[in-house]
Amino acid sequence: MSITKRCTAETIGTAWLVFGGCGSAVLAAAFPDVGIGLLGVAAAFGLTVLTMAYAIGHISGCHLNPAVTLGLVAGKRFPMKEALPYIVAQVIGAVLGAGALYLIASGKAGFDVSAGFASNGFGEHSPGGYSMQAALIAEIVLTFAFLIIIMGSTDKRAPAGFAPIAIGLGLTLIHLIGIPVTNLSVNPARSTGPALFVCGWATAQLWLFWVAPIVGGVIGGLLYKNVFEEDEG
Repeated sequence: MSITKRCTAETIGTAWLVFGGCGSAVLAAAFPDVGIGLLGVAAAFGLTVLTMAYAIGHISGCHLNPAVTLGLVAGKRFPMKEALPYIVAQVIGAVLGAGALYLIASGKAGFDVSAGFASNGFGEHSPGGYSMQAALIAEIVLTFAFLIIIMGSTDKRAPAGFAPIAIGLGLTLIHLIGIPVTNLSVNPARSTGPALFVCGWATAQLWLFWVAPIVGGVIGGLLYKNVFEEDEG
């Protein structure tokens, strides 16, 4: 399939991830009486990936995440020459998803984008008040774990057809761990979309949510490839 069609799928999929995951946090997490809370937001992020993995996995591989794309490059599962178009498509999708969410959220009286808009942050902008060092470690470790889950569940030796379930549940678990620390990113595109609407502190801290997930993803891809994958022949 052409790179244009695959990148279009990545744009749509990443828009759905940001709209669905961040949307659950902005619109539903603290909704009066029936708010879904941390558990619901974590589940929403997992469900966005699970549903898109079945919808577009056969088209683009359903990366939806620059850290995943580069982790798969490191793990020899994806060609480096196609990484940049995928990453650009993912960031565009994240901005579109955040834009759609902004149009909806701003339709309510009292909406204030400076309150966070599901942006990722550390220090005073961490939900639990965690430091920059804690945020950096958390994002590296959790993205590393995410790549191990992705590489393992899509290994040719793994049971066929179950990878989206493992990946979706894995992302849910990762959010359950990481939301109190950074609002959980493990995805530079997901962080970029909301941050561009918040600006200020969100864009100032955005560097960490590019650097840490990419480092964790590349380490995860390299480790799986060199330690767990069977040698050909």
